[in-house]
Amino acid sequence: MDLNSAQRIAEAEAARTGLGTGPNRRLRLTMLIGMPLVFPVIGIMILVPEFLRNDVFFVYQAGILGCLLHYVWVFTKYPRYAGRPPYLTRDLAMGGGFFLPSLMLGFWPGMIAAPAWALFVGVAYAVELTREHYDHR
Repeated sequence: MDLNSAQRIAEAEAARTGLGTGPNRRLRLTMLIGMPLVFPVIGIMILVPEFLRNDVFFVYQAGILGCLLHYVWVFTKYPRYAGRPPYLTRDLAMGGGFFLPSLMLGFWPGMIAAPAWALFVGVAYAVELTREHYDHR
């Protein structure tokens, strides 16, 4: 086994378990920070005066949109399945998980964009596999 093969195996294993490396790590951290943040936001909204609640809500909405835009940015850097690091497609599809925090706070753009994003990643993956299948004929 040469050094390049060993390095790719190590990178694939790191991407599969833990936080991974490179874009996998960035997407997983985005998800781990953005999704559970809904609970402290709800707590803050309960504790702050009523006139500040909308401001807290708007900041969280901007955070959700920022997280979803980060997923789009990573997709644009790795649009082809063949050029992606291992498990990046799975991590991209997990952007659909932002549906639940959006649902909890009634943020309808997030409720629409998150599942649409997961569907888009899945369709792009299926199209890529179909294209590869017909290219090899």
